Amino acid sequence: MSSVINQDISIGSNLKALRLRNKLSQEAVAARLQVMGFIMSREIISQIELGHHNIRVSVLLALKELYHATFDEIFADLSFRINE
Repeated sequence: MSSVINQDISIGSNLKALRLRNKLSQEAVAARLQVMGFIMSREIISQIELGHHNIRVSVLLALKELYHATFDEIFADLSFRINE
């Protein structure tokens, strides 16, 4: 029997908490990412935080810097399960 990793893990709630910790609105985050060269809108930030939009690694790294966060904070309290 083969194992399959459940791939529906979302870091959205952690990203939202980090955004709020930095007292930033979704609009402000989108604007800062746009200045950094990313095509981003408030709606995309919202969808990422809700877990409805996959985040690109480059955007994740930019948010890590913007939020002054560690990877441990971004991935806090997440786990995956293996379906067999």
